[in-house]
Amino acid sequence: MAQLFRIASMCMAYLLLASAADAQEVASTTFDAESGKFLFDAVGKGIGAGLVILGAGLGIGKIGGMAVEAMSRQPEVSGNIQTGMIIAAALIEGATFFALILIGFLM
Repeated sequence: MAQLFRIASMCMAYLLLASAADAQEVASTTFDAESGKFLFDAVGKGIGAGLVILGAGLGIGKIGGMAVEAMSRQPEVSGNIQTGMIIAAALIEGATFFALILIGFLM
């Protein structure tokens, strides 16, 4: 768990410090003259979309695993657990679709 926290904090530090590097003048090799956009825009948005999908997958996997665990411990309330699991997974997927659509509009 400590290693996961260390990796997450390093990623956040990189993302926070990358904005200062973006403010600098960009070399002509990273500029697409046809569209007028930087070539790294698509890469950054792709990484953002990947992180959104990764987070959603981990969240839904955790919900499913814990729900199966709870159903095996208390089979008499498995219907209620399954309903809660499906609602939580649907909410996570809804937030994921919203983020992906937002990233798509920004492209």
